Amino acid sequence: MLFDTSGLFSVFDVREKHHLLAVDLFRQAERPLTTSYVLVELVSLMIARRVDQSSLLRFVRSVEEDRRIEIVWVPRSLHQSGMDLMQQRLDKTYTLCDAVSFVLMDSHEITEALTTDQHFEQEGFTRLLK
Repeated sequence: MLFDTSGLFSVFDVREKHHLLAVDLFRQAERPLTTSYVLVELVSLMIARRVDQSSLLRFVRSVEEDRRIEIVWVPRSLHQSGMDLMQQRLDKTYTLCDAVSFVLMDSHEITEALTTDQHFEQEGFTRLLK
């Protein structure tokens, strides 16, 4: 399962609509995977939502230190593959973070994402938070 930005934010924020489901899926995930781009996007989202900096850093560090979660630190080649996918999908509003996640999911044969983002469904993946 890929942990996306919105999914991780749903785990963090008890006020999020899908918080309880997100926490359950987060805890039960087998072979969870995320990217450094997701973590960057998560920090930006949390700052935009005025999350306390200490809480924000504690949560992100807990994800980074969780030995169950594989974090792919995005190299140039993966970044370029994401850019190529965006070029192929000019009719979509994918972010670079989304596109990199899609490429990674394909290469790891992952079909499910802890996300509220409908773009994952547009690309043929299963969005677990609806």
